Amino acid sequence: MGSQVQAMIKGIRSNLVVSWRRTFRSIILVFLGVSIALFTNLPLFSLLGSDNFLAAQPLPAIPIAPILPTVITSELRGVWLTNIDSDVLFSRDNLDRATQRLKRLNFNTIYPTVWNGGYTLYPSVVAEKTYGKAVDPEPRLQNRDMLAEAIELGHQQGLAVIPWFEFGLMSEERAELTRQHPDWLTSRKDGSTVTVKGDRGQHRFVWLNPARPEVQTFLSDMIAEVVAKYKVDGIQLDDHFGMPVDFGYDDFTVTLYQKSHDGKRPPDNQKDPEWIAWRARLVTDLMVKIFAHVKTTKPNCIISLSPNPKDFSYANYLQDWYRWVQLGFVNELIVQVYRSQLDDFKRELERPELLELRRKIPVGIGILTGLRVLNVDMKQIETQVKVTRDRSFHGFSFFFYETLGDRDIAFQSLLATPATRPDKQSIAALSKR
Repeated sequence: MGSQVQAMIKGIRSNLVVSWRRTFRSIILVFLGVSIALFTNLPLFSLLGSDNFLAAQPLPAIPIAPILPTVITSELRGVWLTNIDSDVLFSRDNLDRATQRLKRLNFNTIYPTVWNGGYTLYPSVVAEKTYGKAVDPEPRLQNRDMLAEAIELGHQQGLAVIPWFEFGLMSEERAELTRQHPDWLTSRKDGSTVTVKGDRGQHRFVWLNPARPEVQTFLSDMIAEVVAKYKVDGIQLDDHFGMPVDFGYDDFTVTLYQKSHDGKRPPDNQKDPEWIAWRARLVTDLMVKIFAHVKTTKPNCIISLSPNPKDFSYANYLQDWYRWVQLGFVNELIVQVYRSQLDDFKRELERPELLELRRKIPVGIGILTGLRVLNVDMKQIETQVKVTRDRSFHGFSFFFYETLGDRDIAFQSLLATPATRPDKQSIAALSKR
């Protein structure tokens, strides 16, 4: 009996051990199956399960496509060529070297001055007829046609050539034009006409009166002459195509004002809003006349404008250029933003009118590369070009050629590949940004 019980107990224990082993084996198999499934379908989970996994078995390298620099194919890249503090215009050889250099550096536009100090820098029938001098008396401009040379040499290098009527309505007190036509000048309330400028007070500027028909005819005929006679890509006016806010008190303008104001004289306050608006319309009327002369002579001729920022231009020089662009009188706008502080530079580029107008016409930024009395560091130039590009403007123009200096490597890096001037397609592309 006792032996049977012991045998029974032994059998039960044996069965329990076998059953437990089977159960344990099943648990192990289930665990392994789940683990395999997790490792197969959730590799990240499996990695996180081992503290030393990354150290022991590094992940295979994932190929990453290199980030390539954006290739700019359309961008206005201009430079102004002056006759002040520069010799670039004073011989054909100088112009030849300059245009070859600019082509090599991937520029695409030059703006050579053709109207400065009350004289034309090319042989002008209009100037000779008006004040007896066909060209500026500078000896190095005699017996040659600087503008014809600039166009020929510029076009050979694929550069657009846009003559720059730099002085606009301004002249020098001692210029032949001023001496022969003093009645063409406008004046301040005290009757004075001269504005002294220059680091040595060497410039004595006067202003032609945009209200006078003779002035309107002279300027519009001179510009039309260039458009008709030469194969120019356009013409350019700048911040001097206006009238200082303290001018307009000459007898001719006062009489004109009285005719439309029941005999009342202009306000003594030169910044009276209505007085500013009335005089600004005189400049606008002249702009309309020039536009008509240019477009009837050569419809595809670009009318470029390089003013100061909008509010400053209107309040200080009666230049309502924002309205001109809106009305279609300007085909290219290059706003002079000559600022040394980066925050000031950025602030001007973020003006709402510029963000708006760049969707309508090519809008570039004028960047200062130096003056005779001011060196501008290349780092500042590079930064301002980058800011201009980052804000999707159509390009830039540098003032002025001579101050590019001995920095060709830096400019070549800045303008790494050739680019065409902006057209309607590039404007449309930028407007979507």
